[in-house]
Amino acid sequence: MKLYEMESEQDRAREDAARPGPPFQVAAEKLTKAFEIQLSEQQMSRLSLAFHYGLAIQWAPLYPLLRRRTNLNPVTAGLATGAAMSVIADELMTPAFGFSAPNLDYPLVTHVRGFLAHLAFGLAVAAAVETGWTLLRNRP
Repeated sequence: MKLYEMESEQDRAREDAARPGPPFQVAAEKLTKAFEIQLSEQQMSRLSLAFHYGLAIQWAPLYPLLRRRTNLNPVTAGLATGAAMSVIADELMTPAFGFSAPNLDYPLVTHVRGFLAHLAFGLAVAAAVETGWTLLRNRP
């Protein structure tokens, strides 16, 4: 959010005008409409969050896969996990499925901010997995 606040007013206005809503909310709305499911506002909010966190849960296993199958150190594997999620999920899948506006409708700073946020996600996954492995190795 801090990076968003640091953007120019022109970039923020362009981003806000392009965005149809949070992608996870748009995805939930499209799914319920396609299957003709009626949900309350609270149920829709919960489904939207399930989409958001579900995406993260789907990408997190990439980290241990990279650590076990390559010689990448934790930081590099975490950054690779976040970068892969950013490029594939945010930049390719989200606009392809219509969960966001086309990429060119957003200013470059929007893509940079999203990329940095996903790098942070990858590093958080790395920290969680490495901590879990350490705890498992050191248990009594």
